[in-house]
Amino acid sequence: MTTHTGPANALSDCLTMIGRSIRLSRRQVDTLLMSILLPLLMMALFVYVFGGAINTGTGYLNYVVPGIILLCSGYGAASTAMSVAQDMSSGMIDRLRSLPIRVFAVLNGHVVASVARNAVSTAVVIGAAVAMGFRPGAGLDDWLLSIGLLLVYVLALSWLAAGLGTVARSVESASALSFFMLFLPYLSSAFVPVQTMPSFLRGISENQPITPVIETIRGLLTGTPIGDNGWIALVWCVGLLVVSFAIATWLYRRRTRS
Repeated sequence: MTTHTGPANALSDCLTMIGRSIRLSRRQVDTLLMSILLPLLMMALFVYVFGGAINTGTGYLNYVVPGIILLCSGYGAASTAMSVAQDMSSGMIDRLRSLPIRVFAVLNGHVVASVARNAVSTAVVIGAAVAMGFRPGAGLDDWLLSIGLLLVYVLALSWLAAGLGTVARSVESASALSFFMLFLPYLSSAFVPVQTMPSFLRGISENQPITPVIETIRGLLTGTPIGDNGWIALVWCVGLLVVSFAIATWLYRRRTRS
């Protein structure tokens, strides 16, 4: 792939591909609606159907909302894998290779569009939760810390999904590869306390990245103790972001190499 130098050119490449990916997201109304409606339906199901039978020591709506927010982020990020796979299999990348566009600009466009989609869907989910009775006691600093952690988490998942999209041979296989991103929150403290799980599942729940992120956001929004979860969540998210970015860009270079 031919490249041109200079930070201004790099920024122009990124902005061009970001604009393209956001326009594509606006046209994929079904994907956007699914990333919003499915978490809303899950929240209504757990609160109104299962919530009365689950004892968390607090109001179940306040307990489950942070988990739903991360579930929503997973759905939004997973669609990045399908968008990248569509570009890789449709011949779009071959056309871009003839242009002086930097390697990371294409994937960066998909990732930023993923963050934008997640911002919209998360705002809708929080608005619906407030309408259902969610009353967070967070101050401005708590909200800012929660948003910052969510941003790093979404970026990490989006770059991971972008990497999966580069190795997938079709949109369908990209969807299958990203399934674990949607499933992992169910094996965390998103919906029930980990202490209520069987011992073998408890070990998984306590030692995977989703649980400390949820516990940190839950603590910031509702005032429950965070303990060591804050720095553990940050280390998980930053580490996953660095590794995912490196692997995704390497896989993209390898796949598009002449």
